[in-house]
Amino acid sequence: MTMSTLACANSAQTDIRQLLGQKLMLDFRYFCQNDVQCRQPMTSLPPELASLIKQYHIGGVILFAENVQQTAQIIKLTTDLQQASETPLFISIDQEGGRVARINRAEATSFTGNMSIGATYDKHGDKYATSVATVIAKELISLGINVNFAPTVDVNANPLNPVINVRSFGEDPNRVALLGAAQVKAFEHHGVISALKHFPGHGDTHVDSHTGLPRVDHTLAQIERQDLYPFAQIIKQQQPGMIMTAHIQYPELDSSTVTNKQGEKMIRPATMSRAIMHDLLRSKMNYQGVTITDALDMAGVSDFFTPVDAVIETFNAGVDIALMPIQVRNPKDLAEFVTFFDALANAVETGKLNQHDLIQSNQRIAKLKSRMLSKNGTPSLAIAKSMLGNPQHRKIEAELALAAITEVKNQNVLPIKAEEGAHIHLIMPDRQKAAALKQALLTEINKNITISVTSLQAFKPERAKQGILKADWVISAYASPEQSAAEIGGMDDLAELASYEVSKQQQPKALFELMQFAHTHKKESLFVSLRAPYEIAKYAPYNQAVLASYAYNVDVVIENDVRGPAYTALAKVITGNAKAHGTLPVSID
Repeated sequence: MTMSTLACANSAQTDIRQLLGQKLMLDFRYFCQNDVQCRQPMTSLPPELASLIKQYHIGGVILFAENVQQTAQIIKLTTDLQQASETPLFISIDQEGGRVARINRAEATSFTGNMSIGATYDKHGDKYATSVATVIAKELISLGINVNFAPTVDVNANPLNPVINVRSFGEDPNRVALLGAAQVKAFEHHGVISALKHFPGHGDTHVDSHTGLPRVDHTLAQIERQDLYPFAQIIKQQQPGMIMTAHIQYPELDSSTVTNKQGEKMIRPATMSRAIMHDLLRSKMNYQGVTITDALDMAGVSDFFTPVDAVIETFNAGVDIALMPIQVRNPKDLAEFVTFFDALANAVETGKLNQHDLIQSNQRIAKLKSRMLSKNGTPSLAIAKSMLGNPQHRKIEAELALAAITEVKNQNVLPIKAEEGAHIHLIMPDRQKAAALKQALLTEINKNITISVTSLQAFKPERAKQGILKADWVISAYASPEQSAAEIGGMDDLAELASYEVSKQQQPKALFELMQFAHTHKKESLFVSLRAPYEIAKYAPYNQAVLASYAYNVDVVIENDVRGPAYTALAKVITGNAKAHGTLPVSID
């Protein structure tokens, strides 16, 4: 081999590795200097990770709550990440608003979420979709974060959906499309790349793709008018920078099979389906932007495929970026990453991965980076401090929370007109939520009244019943379904999530029994649905009044100061200091 031939071969090899590196988005949620199970948050960039980004031409990173703990620290981290890369880096986060918000709620404005925005649509149109996305984008870009995995445009048509529910704008595909388009426009107008999710739709599932592989058996007609409709409309009106895949089987869209690591044939998840991710999304729906997988460590993929096979199948399906394809937590993981990356390069050389596809994919990535990231300068601490959670942003947050409150039922119980010496008994999921609503009610009533509390986390039934008997009004509240892995962080949190669910499993039964007790003793009773309002059907018969808030965020917890926008809004409506103008964005039997 001549020197010139060798140089060309080395250049081609370098190009392949650059092409592959740009197609990977890694998470550095935790990093430890030893090889033990690591739960040490990565808040500053260690040299090993900076070297990995540069050496392997990594295209992007995703940040979690553990990475974004304080304003100055976040700016230092995002600046160091960019400096470690020879090309502009996608720095992404899940900052949907509501239950999925990674940045400290006491600092950043996190809002009450998509379903609350959906509840305001009849009166306000897309006003809050636009203003919420505008605020989130301004706050993210001030921190050096340039990709937001939002908006969620899944049409929540399944009351049992464990992972989407209040993250959806509602059950009407047209409304979801209009509000999603407004958010895409606002995010990208203010310099943050949006990512529609989860294509081709995660709204009608009863399985969480973090913990299993959902399957949607809709007819093609139903898929087009429901699941695909928001994506199709937004692509026509306001093409987003990114679209995120769903780890879901859609046999009517693609019934072809793939062999998994157990040697079994299975229907391809959408993430690995060229028929869905290329033929449908690009050729038929004319999407020209960047596609990215949902996290590849989720059980919907990782239970069935090795990291290398998952990425190969994903890239062969035409997806541009593999999100979280392999853990990097410690020096041992760094060595495993090298093996993983070499296997991908070998897949190109042996024809398992198509180099032409890699080139086209990189062109889309480079075009998006040029269009969006070239305008973003180095973040400023002074600007970020003036931007995050500023009074104007908090005002919009409070306005949305109030505009969303929905009066579902009222048989002359609301508003509560408490006089001096009155007694209200609260039955709440936990003491923190109880403290937030109690404080908000005392602020709005501003009289010498008694508010007693039963926390469903731990209570004595007889004491709870005594509180109910003494009360003039009983206000109970609940939040279902329980949190998903997406809300508390990701796959690293599944063990915590399991213990959380076990501790909660008896609460609905206890709540129902206390409601029946209050109903039997003819107490004036109000039920507040703090999350997905489907639970109202079960509890409404035992209460004369029902409200829905779609959110239970607690943003400030300092000793006795426990506050959240949803609780302030609820207290205003309960006491008659404001009206409830929201409408249910989903149907309830």
